[in-house]
Amino acid sequence: MADVSNTRAWRSLRFLPKWSHRATVGGYVLVAAAVALDFASGPGVTFAPMLAALPVLAGVGARRAAVPLTAGVVAGAIVVGLAAYDDAVPDVVMATAVATVVVVTLFSCINVVVVTAQERELARVHTVAEAAQRALLRLVPRRIGPLVVAVRYVAAEAEARIGGDLYEVMPTPYGVRLFLGDVCGKGLAAVETAADVLGVFREAARAEPDLAEVARRLDSALARRPESEEFVTAVLVSIPDTPGPAVVVNCGHPPPLLCRDGQVSTVEPAVEAPPLALLGLVGGNYHAESIAFDRGDLLLLYTDGVSEARDAASRYYPLAQRLAALPHGEPDALLDELLLDVRAYVGSGLTDDAALLAVRRER
Repeated sequence: MADVSNTRAWRSLRFLPKWSHRATVGGYVLVAAAVALDFASGPGVTFAPMLAALPVLAGVGARRAAVPLTAGVVAGAIVVGLAAYDDAVPDVVMATAVATVVVVTLFSCINVVVVTAQERELARVHTVAEAAQRALLRLVPRRIGPLVVAVRYVAAEAEARIGGDLYEVMPTPYGVRLFLGDVCGKGLAAVETAADVLGVFREAARAEPDLAEVARRLDSALARRPESEEFVTAVLVSIPDTPGPAVVVNCGHPPPLLCRDGQVSTVEPAVEAPPLALLGLVGGNYHAESIAFDRGDLLLLYTDGVSEARDAASRYYPLAQRLAALPHGEPDALLDELLLDVRAYVGSGLTDDAALLAVRRER
C-alpha cells in the first residue's frame, strides 16, 4: 500500500513548479526523519503527530482523492505501529495522533476534490475563451497581396487568452488594410468593445475608399454605445496592391515604425488626433497621411505593452533603438526576436498585454 501511495504522489509532483517539488520532497524527508527519530529516541518519546503531514504532502498536485486517502491509511498504520513501540507514551497522546491523521486525511481528500472540480471548470472556460479568440482575432495569412505579414499577441497573464489588444489584416478593393488597437479597459467590457470595433472595421474597410472615413465610422460606432466608457487607441494602414505610398491614420496610438535599408524611423502623425470614441468630445477630424512604402520596406505596428515595458530600473524599453539592431528580414523571425529581446530587457513577465503586427512589401 505504501508503494502505491508513493508512486501516485511522485507522479503528481511532476506537474509542480521546481520550488514546490523541492518543498514537497523536503516534507517527505522530514516525515521519514520523524519516524526514524521516534524509533531512535526509545519508547518514552514519540513523533507520531508529524505523520499527519503525509496525506497533506500526497495531496499536493494530486488529481484524485484516492491519493491522500491512501497516504492517510499508511500514516495511520504507522502511528498504530509506533503506539505499540512507544509503550511508555500515554495512550491519549497516541489516540490524538491517530485522530489528527484521520481529520487531516479527510480535509486533504476534500481539498483534492474541490481543486479538481475548479480545474475542470477553468478548462471549460479556457475552451470557450479560445473559441472566442479565434472568432475575434482571426488567423492572419502569411502572404496577402504584395505583403508578407506576421502577428503576435502576448497576454500579460500566462493563463489569459483574450484581452483588449486587437488587430486585423484584410484585402479590400482599395488594397490591404491593417488595423491594430488597444482598448482602454479590462475584462469582459474590453473584449466586447474589441469585438464591436473589429466588426465595424471589417465592414467599413471594404466599403470606404477614404481611410480617414473608416476611422470616423469606428469613432461614431463606439461613441453611440450606451453606458460605455471604453475608448480605443488605434492605427489604421492602407497599402495598395500596386507600387505606391501607404496611407496611415493614427487615432491616439503609439506611432508605427518604418524599417528601410537597416534604418528605423517613426511615423509620427502631422496632426494629433484623439482615440476612437473621443472625437466628438475634443472636436477635429482624423487625417490620412501618405508615407513611402517600397519593396523591401517593413512597417511595425505595436501596442504600449511593448513600448512601455520597463526594466528593473523602471526604464522604458527603447523599441526603435532595439529594433534597429535586429535583422529586418522575415516578419515572423523579426517578431520572435523582438519579443525575446523585450522579455530579456524586462527580466520578468510583461505587465500589460502586447500586440505586434509587422508587414513587409515584397513587390
